[in-house]
Amino acid sequence: MRSPLPEWLRPVAPKARQLATMGRRLADSGVYTVCQTARCPNIGECFGRGNATFLIMGNLCTRDCRFCAVEHARPLPLDPAEPQRIAEAARFLGLSYVVITSVTRDDLPDGGAAHFAATVASVRNTLPDAQVEVLTSDFQGSAEALSTMLAAGPNVFGHNVETVPRLYPMARPQASYSRSLDLLQRARTIAPEVPTKSGLMVGLGETEEEVLELLRDLRRAGASAVTIGQYLQPTRAHLPAVDYVTPQAFQRYEQAALALGFAHVLSGPLVRSSYHAAEAGLRRPAGLPSEARGEE
Repeated sequence: MRSPLPEWLRPVAPKARQLATMGRRLADSGVYTVCQTARCPNIGECFGRGNATFLIMGNLCTRDCRFCAVEHARPLPLDPAEPQRIAEAARFLGLSYVVITSVTRDDLPDGGAAHFAATVASVRNTLPDAQVEVLTSDFQGSAEALSTMLAAGPNVFGHNVETVPRLYPMARPQASYSRSLDLLQRARTIAPEVPTKSGLMVGLGETEEEVLELLRDLRRAGASAVTIGQYLQPTRAHLPAVDYVTPQAFQRYEQAALALGFAHVLSGPLVRSSYHAAEAGLRRPAGLPSEARGEE
């Protein structure tokens, strides 16, 4: 039997009418959202405000991360009409800040980078005044794919490290911590004007020192924004939460991240990658720490 959630992990109760209205709008638009597919605990709050994070390239993932609620299966071919559907859905919802993420598509030669870029371009053409944040896979470390994505000109580039390196074999065995850091660092080299952002979960058995070292790694890689939230087991088939991190610990992580020079930090039990994303999107990239610039 699962232990009951502590008080600080109880999300805002969704209002049935708002959920139903938003659900109909999204269904009519023919788009997926990570809010629904990944069982985000903030769906009630975000849908209540008319916000959603779009999920492109289908709702089936080629990777089988043991923390993620997105289904692992062979994906369908890409839909060339999807980029414009996303743009029309963003316009229909009246979004001024559009967040786009995707399943991982290791079956595609470019990991879906060109489709990502086409989606950003469609949103820009349809909503020229909107800001666009992307949260991508690691593209299997392809510099060419990353360049394709960044050439579309997102306002914020995001890629999550998810957890500390020691837990990768258990939590995300098909990913690589060093590859993710390299991707973030390369993004800053290719497009230094674009802020880079990453996120992680806690509660999987990491130590506080491991989290602090991860934050230092992200700053060395040039990340200027970070989100830190509690891992919650989506189903019994997924990894169980080892512990529930207290609000006080999240405050310590926030203060540590700010002291390292992150321009924007969201750290709290129910924080997720795109939670209040526009607040970070308005910031410019922070300067890199001396280690990242190669200074003594």
